Amino acid sequence: MLSSTSTAVTSRFHIYNSLFLNLPFQDIYRTGTLLPLLQQATTEGFEKGLSPKNILDSFFRDFMPKASEEARLELLFHFIKYTERQVVLFDSVEDAAFDSVNDLNGRGTVSALLLRATTLGLQQQLKKKLRDFCVRIVLTAHPTQFYPGQVLAIINDLEPAIRQNDLDSINVLLQQLGKTAFINKEKPKPIDEAISLSWYIQNVFYETIPDIVMRLIRGLEMSPDEWDNTGLFTIGFWPGGDRDGNPFVTHDVTLEVADHLRKTVLRCYHRDIRNLRRRLTFRGVEDHIIAAEKRIYNTLHDSGDRYQTPFQLLKELEAAREVLIHDHQGLFLDKLDLFILKVRIFGFHLASMDIRQDSRKHGYAWEEMLRQLDHAPERADTAEDLLELTFDPLAMKFNDPFVSEVVDTIMSIGGVQQTNGEAGCHRYVISNCGEAIDVIRVFHLSRLILGDPLPLDIVPLFETIEDLAAAPVVMDALFRIDTYREHLKQRGNRQTIMLGFSDGTKDGGYLRANWSIFRAKEELTRVARQYDIEAIFFDGRGGPPARGGGNTHDFYASLGGTVEDKEVQVTIQGQTISSNFGKPSSCRYNLEQLLSAGVENAVFETAGQFSKKDKELLEQLAQEGYKAYLKLKRHPKFIPYLEKVTPLPYFGDSNIGSRPVKRSQGGQLTLDDLRAIPFVGSWAQMKQNVPGFYGVGSGIQRMKKLGKLKDLQSLYNRSLFFRTLMGNSMMSLTKTYYPATAYLARDKEFGPLWKRMFDEYKRSHALLLEMSGLPALMENNPSIRESIRLREWIVLPVIAIQQYALQHLRNGKGKAHETVYRKLVVRCMFGIINAARNSA
Repeated sequence: MLSSTSTAVTSRFHIYNSLFLNLPFQDIYRTGTLLPLLQQATTEGFEKGLSPKNILDSFFRDFMPKASEEARLELLFHFIKYTERQVVLFDSVEDAAFDSVNDLNGRGTVSALLLRATTLGLQQQLKKKLRDFCVRIVLTAHPTQFYPGQVLAIINDLEPAIRQNDLDSINVLLQQLGKTAFINKEKPKPIDEAISLSWYIQNVFYETIPDIVMRLIRGLEMSPDEWDNTGLFTIGFWPGGDRDGNPFVTHDVTLEVADHLRKTVLRCYHRDIRNLRRRLTFRGVEDHIIAAEKRIYNTLHDSGDRYQTPFQLLKELEAAREVLIHDHQGLFLDKLDLFILKVRIFGFHLASMDIRQDSRKHGYAWEEMLRQLDHAPERADTAEDLLELTFDPLAMKFNDPFVSEVVDTIMSIGGVQQTNGEAGCHRYVISNCGEAIDVIRVFHLSRLILGDPLPLDIVPLFETIEDLAAAPVVMDALFRIDTYREHLKQRGNRQTIMLGFSDGTKDGGYLRANWSIFRAKEELTRVARQYDIEAIFFDGRGGPPARGGGNTHDFYASLGGTVEDKEVQVTIQGQTISSNFGKPSSCRYNLEQLLSAGVENAVFETAGQFSKKDKELLEQLAQEGYKAYLKLKRHPKFIPYLEKVTPLPYFGDSNIGSRPVKRSQGGQLTLDDLRAIPFVGSWAQMKQNVPGFYGVGSGIQRMKKLGKLKDLQSLYNRSLFFRTLMGNSMMSLTKTYYPATAYLARDKEFGPLWKRMFDEYKRSHALLLEMSGLPALMENNPSIRESIRLREWIVLPVIAIQQYALQHLRNGKGKAHETVYRKLVVRCMFGIINAARNSA
């Protein structure tokens, strides 16, 4: 049964959708009139098992019998553009209803957290936990945002107009939307991506984070000057720092992005202090505020008397605060305290940039440097060999500019720290980390360049199933190295370890990846504790469940004492940034959910522990799912299917990100080389969502045959972790629509593979319901299910059009219009991905 709020969202969408027909654009009435007919034709045609080509050809015969192929193709583009704007409208209607759909003071919010702690007499325990806890949201430049900046700006304005039911404004904004391009003419540069994402920080996070912290301070009956943990919420930033597979990110780009972040926060400060100056007009206070305003301005423009550090600004503001309290009864103290809190949180860096590079690149750079050292061995195969070497990398001249770039990148870290503070850039993430020497290569090279003690945290990233299994052994070997242990001691005996959900799922399937990451966290926690080191886990998650997305809050709430929980660190990217953190209300809600989930177990001791029997059960289930996924992945037609049937080859034409689709260019496609985003995104385009469910049905079926279904049902009812894991897979299944590609069942080359995937879909669907006891998928979350249903209905014609274009490209009969069909495929990507909101 639908809630009244869901019904209101649906009704509002249909009302405002009618405005499209009145927009003053060429052929808008014909497009808007024929599109519902195509919607009906695709719905009925897919139910009958017709191919997209059959459906579209029949549609053209009925409604455009005399039209040329050019005219028909032009109409398809009009349908796509119309549907894209319908999706934007639905997004905006849902965003406008966010406060109604979600209880902003309910479960998982700060209000509920404070009330529960007070009721149970656990305020001191909550204070203690919050003293050094951190939620770190890391914004990435991964290409999963299919809305260009100008469209995001319209969405931002459309949402309040809909909330206020301002028809005139809605109508004008829809007209603007109709005239605004939805695709980038060129690929964005890394600085463009940084500017786009920094918009969210300055317009949403900058206001929301201090507001949450201030409500916590008041709720815990503290004064702002008593609050020590200004890092409770931290914003990480990958644009301009993540060079793994992206040759366009250089040290110059890193410095340019850091400068942009610094100037952005200074502009925010200058705006705020000008507003403060309008209120703090009192003797003894005004002079401090005027002085601060002038120096902030000078710092922003690099002229005159400037602040070198945020602590100098804070000293000026604290002096004003003291006078305000003693001489003016604290009038407007709340406004000054809020500004001081912002400066303490955001410093001169606004966000903390991470550097990321592949371990193999560091190995290559070291080989080049060793060739120039007379006293060095031909190969330095051990960490001990490397750590004994002393030389000046800056004095070397390299034939390969890439090696120079590796050195310059580390130098740029020092440059960013000098201007933005150490918080501006203090982490180096190593992709494809397979052994301890991968960490030592970066650690020692950084020491040689930046000096000792090294103001940098080295973060190994484990992604594949094999690397996840080996991670505890790798970290144990690393912790045994005295020099590195001394470095950790200087950094507070904390070691951040990143775990990648996206590549883990691509490598081992949904069940194996998620369970392997959980087990890796347990073992890494155990190893770190043996050395009195605090393990900090950084989760590389994407938007969809297949990339670690979906409902992440409950995952963190479900972790027991066997997994270190000092921080919640998670990547947020593309669509997830705009949909979950793009507005103050949604940003506040989702930050509070992560905070509450992270502190829940420590304060209230709610997370249950897995028994030995539970772990054995989950291990067996994961292994059975893994076997099924490996059989699919090793199918001789699996890679050809991706290349010839799905839109994978066209992802590079979408111009949504600066990063290439593959880590290395040229050569035959391999899964190891393929990025997780186009891999998962291609299945989402096909409405097959294989990475989000494949192996789940086979795993449960095998357990049922072994007489362990009741054990799984019991675990599902007892374990929040397992329910969340299964619930996210149900979301993937809900967004799946195999009738759109049912024509492939008759394909000579790929029919058997399609049937295998469809069988697993049916198996997973049926057995998940049997195990969970739910009558339908997502029955326990009807609002989200209804949102998915309506979104998929809106975009169904576009799904048919994309498959229609793919069919023409495959059969070679569309040679005369091949370029147009390729463009059709790419244009359809935008509507399909945006409608799903978290499928790339």
